[in-house]
Amino acid sequence: MRVILVTGKGGVGKTTVAAATAVAAADRGHRVLVSSTDPAHSLADAVGVPLGDVESEIFPLLSGQQIDTQSQLDRHWGSIRDQIMQVFDWGGVTGIEAEEFLVFPGMDELFALLEVDRQARSGDYDVIVVDCAPTAETLRLLSLPEVLSWYFERVMPAERRLMKAARPLLTRLTDLPIAEDNVYQAAQSVFEGVEKVKALLADPQTTSARLVVNPEKMVIDEARRTFTYLALFGYGVDSVVINRVLPDAVSDPYFDRWRSIQKGHLDTIDSGFADVPRLRLRLFDDEMVGVEKLRLMADELYGSKDPITGFTAKSPFKVTEKAGEIVMEMKVPFVERGDVDVFRHGSELFLQVGPYRRSFVLPDTLRRRQVTRAKLEKGVLRVSFGAAPARKRAKK
Repeated sequence: MRVILVTGKGGVGKTTVAAATAVAAADRGHRVLVSSTDPAHSLADAVGVPLGDVESEIFPLLSGQQIDTQSQLDRHWGSIRDQIMQVFDWGGVTGIEAEEFLVFPGMDELFALLEVDRQARSGDYDVIVVDCAPTAETLRLLSLPEVLSWYFERVMPAERRLMKAARPLLTRLTDLPIAEDNVYQAAQSVFEGVEKVKALLADPQTTSARLVVNPEKMVIDEARRTFTYLALFGYGVDSVVINRVLPDAVSDPYFDRWRSIQKGHLDTIDSGFADVPRLRLRLFDDEMVGVEKLRLMADELYGSKDPITGFTAKSPFKVTEKAGEIVMEMKVPFVERGDVDVFRHGSELFLQVGPYRRSFVLPDTLRRRQVTRAKLEKGVLRVSFGAAPARKRAKK
């Protein structure tokens, strides 16, 4: 099973690249689902086939799906939503105001992820190509399992125990609707789904990201940041697709200046993303919609290379041990020293890059060790843990 996350800045052509990748994979004999988590949902327009929340066949071996987050919300959030609505009714909050509070930021992305995970584990497909939302939403999407796991593991169990103990007293003192245990069971079910998503996405042998860029400065700058943040959360990038490159056939002097500008940007992409394959796709003179046009795109993009098995991603993390010292290495390309912060709190190590923070629950072998050094060098952050203190012998 492979999951390919196709992402990029809005308007770079990621939907057509995702669709072309899916078409090429199916043509090579893979059972493929191309799925859209982008609320704009232009995937159906790209393949030229109506698509909905339930997957439907585009052609043999290829199915498509545009995930309806509202139906996913009803499936996973029903009892929790009902409990919140009861509390709002008790407090006099009704109508549109209550409806707005029932959907929290990030829920759309969360339930889209749960559906991708369900499809990946169904056994119906060899490959799932995900047409992700633009990069800002994608980063929030991919960081959600990490953030929610932290909450569910630390906050929810204590809250559940507290409410279970306090419910008999509270029901005598107030008519405020108190959450029943089935609400926490529903939340636990969501948490278990999030844990499965984490396991699916964290395996670079299964899941990789494919960045789509245009040879334009602002797009490249955002792609560099995306590359860094994907590494922070443990996602490997298997390739960079450079879309809408002026073809050599365009010889009109009007485009000479533009070609020169693109040349500089292409050089920047080649040097900045030298560690991953870079694929070029020309600017076509037609709208690339429909299966046959997508095949033309895929043939130019991948040639004889399998779009799935021909690309692999490496984990951005590595742990080594030398002379009693353990070093955690993490690739954080395109980052300056002032953009990185490393700190420890109890059994957790926190890494922050720009606005994004990730926490690592340290294994037992590292909990007794102190962080002795953190160094950023050539795009690699190394956090060193000193030798564990010797255990004191018990007095006889």
